[in-house]
Amino acid sequence: MMPAMLDNVRSILWLGAHADDIEIGCGATVLQIARQRPDIQVHWAVFSGDGRRRTEAENSAAAFLAGYADRAVEIHAFRDGFFPDDWAAIKQEFERLKQRVSPDLVFTHYRHDLHQDHRIMSELTWNTFRDHLILEYEIPKYDGDLGRPNVFWPVDEACCAGKTDLLQQHFPSQADKAWFDAELFRALMRIRGMECAAPGRYAEAFHARKMQLSAAAGTL
Repeated sequence: MMPAMLDNVRSILWLGAHADDIEIGCGATVLQIARQRPDIQVHWAVFSGDGRRRTEAENSAAAFLAGYADRAVEIHAFRDGFFPDDWAAIKQEFERLKQRVSPDLVFTHYRHDLHQDHRIMSELTWNTFRDHLILEYEIPKYDGDLGRPNVFWPVDEACCAGKTDLLQQHFPSQADKAWFDAELFRALMRIRGMECAAPGRYAEAFHARKMQLSAAAGTL
């Protein structure tokens, strides 16, 4: 399996519906990219984070993005669970975001995620960033909607452990939930690592609906 290169990526946009979504879906990838390309400009946007959850989101983003020299974080306060009702307002926020950033690579939610907020985020990502490479991350939950991803990002043991440690450290509000534990997050990364024969045994997986290929060396 030949790896794609980050050579031509200058900026990345990470999008999450809730305070811990990006970290659960691709936190190890965030840490892995920082090791390879700390010069990449990163923008991190969470759409539902208020009160205690806002503080958790801000602290977590600072920790996960510490390895990047140029980073920006924004946390919005749309109602958790009500994104379909707030569609117009969220759409307006996406339009404002498009005026501020023009990323080479976008990470967002999986289009077939059964959480309504996640689906709205995926829909508006594709509606807004039409000429960008978009990777949709997965979030394990009781719905059983993980699907069959077709893009894999190998991560090493340090980034795998870093992801689980930072999640537990920065989201104490989620600690009493049965699905929020290091064993589950690590297990999924191990499965995805097996599926792509990752050299470090672990990987995070994504769905790519469209991808433009080039024969030029070092391009995505």
